[in-house]
Amino acid sequence: MLEMRDIRKAYATPQGPLPVLDGVDLSLAAGASLALMGESGSGKSTLLHLAAGLDTADSGEITLDGQRLSTASEPARAALRRTRLGLVFQQFHLVPSLSVADNLTLQARLAGRETPDWSQELLTRLGLAEMADRYPEQLSGGQQQRLAIGRALAGRPALLLADEPTGNLDEASAETVLTLLLELVRDSGCALLMVTHSARVASRLERRLTLSHGRLLAEEAR
Repeated sequence: MLEMRDIRKAYATPQGPLPVLDGVDLSLAAGASLALMGESGSGKSTLLHLAAGLDTADSGEITLDGQRLSTASEPARAALRRTRLGLVFQQFHLVPSLSVADNLTLQARLAGRETPDWSQELLTRLGLAEMADRYPEQLSGGQQQRLAIGRALAGRPALLLADEPTGNLDEASAETVLTLLLELVRDSGCALLMVTHSARVASRLERRLTLSHGRLLAEEAR
């Protein structure tokens, strides 16, 4: 599903280039789950953005669902994000003018892949069925993050990329949201790449990798 080979990325600073990723190799099979750990500034979010085609590597090859991102145009990368990827971030990025139901189906509709039965099942399992006509500002933080997860999965993506999806939630809400996310990912059959700083969260996924100084350390056993 995802292959990253010898990925290098640096950012310009007044003092010169600042290396962030230095020869990263990563692979993720269809339907598998992988937690990417590391200290703040280790390059975790940069790697996730590269996997999503939101940024480009300085060198190396990235293949997503059989398509090479390094040679794809921006419209092609955007189409891939729309049809094959689900994205979940710490910030919910919900559309305030849309209802809960319309936020949930937004990405699936844009991709032409809305399935009403699956959307309704998501609303029910997310605990939002009775709030379908409300707006994001009327939801709690945990409810908004559940909605963001549902939106990412409504179009049945091949790969879900999640960047600290429970980072803004209290411990109880975070545990509830994480359990629900993993159940929905399993039932939808998509692969999952999750950035997290939490060893507890990472332990819930099948594989764990740690980024340090731009390189991946040896994989930890589950």
